[in-house]
Amino acid sequence: MSDLTTSILNEIGSQGLAQLAGGLGTDQDSIQRAAAMAIPAILAGMGNNSRQPAGATALAGALDDHSGSILGNLGALLGDDRLADGAKILGHVLGGQRGAVEQNVAQQSGLNLNLIMKLLPILAPIVMGYLSKQKQQQGLDAGSLAQILAQDRQVAEQQQPGLGGLAAILDTVIESLDDRR
Repeated sequence: MSDLTTSILNEIGSQGLAQLAGGLGTDQDSIQRAAAMAIPAILAGMGNNSRQPAGATALAGALDDHSGSILGNLGALLGDDRLADGAKILGHVLGGQRGAVEQNVAQQSGLNLNLIMKLLPILAPIVMGYLSKQKQQQGLDAGSLAQILAQDRQVAEQQQPGLGGLAAILDTVIESLDDRR
């Protein structure tokens, strides 16, 4: 696992994972396993988007709209309005590849696709909240955020080449974004 993924899972903590598992009707180990696969995908999608200066600037601005305080209130993420926020984040980060990412995470984690489709919109605001907290604490700007995300993906790729197939899926997001420009 990359440093960012490990840090985010540590911020969620076992109590938070248990809370998410209870809210989704599954066990804590399954949620932890799926989150350990989904968080790198979300981070890699953010990293891909931030390769372009406009994407990095957009991410830095979006982090200003998210608070690290969400990490202390994970139960709030189980509400419909938060799921909509998470879905919006995933739309920006994963684009049209969201379904492929969800299928890949479901396949690798052994959890059913419906559960993964509920989990990713919960994890997206957590990732944003964590990055927002880091941005504020470390005084990060758009360029340094992009650099951190790029380095994190390199580490994740070294530990799990191709991110278990997710890298190829996520790279098509950049290609489709480049085609729109």
